[in-house]
Amino acid sequence: MSQPGGSPGHGQPPSPGQPPNPGQLAGFSIVLTSDRRADELAGSFERRGAAVLRAPLLRIVPLVEDAVLHRVTVRVIAEPPDDVVVTTAIGFRGWVEAADAAGLAPDLLRVLARARLLVRGPKGRGAVRAAGLVESWSAPSETTVEAVDHLLAEGVAGRRVAVQLHGATDPDLLDRLRAAGAEVVEVPVYRWGPAPDPAAVQRAIEATSARAVDAVVFTSAPGSAAFLRAAEAAGRGAEVLAALRDDVVPAAVGPVTAGPLREAGLEPVVPDRYRLGALVRAVADHLVATRVRTVPTAGGALELRGQSASLDGRPLTLSPAPMAMLRALARLPGQIVARETLLAALPAAGDPHAVEVAVGRLRSGIGVPGVVRTVVKRGYCLDVPAGPPDGG
Repeated sequence: MSQPGGSPGHGQPPSPGQPPNPGQLAGFSIVLTSDRRADELAGSFERRGAAVLRAPLLRIVPLVEDAVLHRVTVRVIAEPPDDVVVTTAIGFRGWVEAADAAGLAPDLLRVLARARLLVRGPKGRGAVRAAGLVESWSAPSETTVEAVDHLLAEGVAGRRVAVQLHGATDPDLLDRLRAAGAEVVEVPVYRWGPAPDPAAVQRAIEATSARAVDAVVFTSAPGSAAFLRAAEAAGRGAEVLAALRDDVVPAAVGPVTAGPLREAGLEPVVPDRYRLGALVRAVADHLVATRVRTVPTAGGALELRGQSASLDGRPLTLSPAPMAMLRALARLPGQIVARETLLAALPAAGDPHAVEVAVGRLRSGIGVPGVVRTVVKRGYCLDVPAGPPDGG
């Protein structure tokens, strides 16, 4: 039988204070779609042994010298807000830094000190306190929606509310405040620009549709939406969605980031704590628990780890198509897998003959006869010592 989890200890998180298992993700390939803190995130996966493909979908364009931000800051100082919603630490710090560069920081901080500060989470709270301020309230769920709901529950009629924007503003949230009688002042501290490396994005889309990667990791809702749009624009939308449903794990740092993925019918891995470190651990544990299989075969123990496979301890060199066949067969060791099922597992294949070709290449890569058996007019099976296939 298949044994998810691999060798003992692979699926266990490291003890507190201990470095992560350096071989935990050996054989796995991860697509990272983030621009901000990309080095930190990539390093966390690489230290666990994963291969990382960086494909930032968007980049943060700071507005430190932007005239719009300057005008808004002057307005906030001249017309102090009653409430200020701090949505991101980087955004709040950027606002204060931009004000400092313009010689407005002392006046801005005095105004903010008199306002009621509502922050979206611990990082925002840290940025507020680093500026010598104290928040009035922090959203337990770390979402802007909860901050807006809290304001509405308190009542905003006749109040001036400044909202520090975070790249992709949800206009419906701001409209809810306006509809309740608030005067909303939007503070645009940064915005999203286009992908810094479109070729890398294209490679990530192709690798995902070919199921040549094991996970795609998202750290912002705009990035999630941009990845799906880029796949659609490349003519790979349906293939990418099918891959993310079946063989490639989508992962999001939190529920807001997961939103565009869920709207597309996907169910991403989301950590309990919405932090990059928790995201890395959640992805690693999920992949090891669901994408590591050890199957006894006629040729020895077959181990699959993400994009790698070995037979009796010998690494197998397999391209994406035969690897897809091997994964599909290993899910049901000893059972017949129909050609139609195998065809569905093949990336971008429409001809049933492609299954025969891929199985032939798989057999060549395995190099041991009898591991993959043909069941005439029915399909193929991964032969196991327990006996003949059960006819499933």
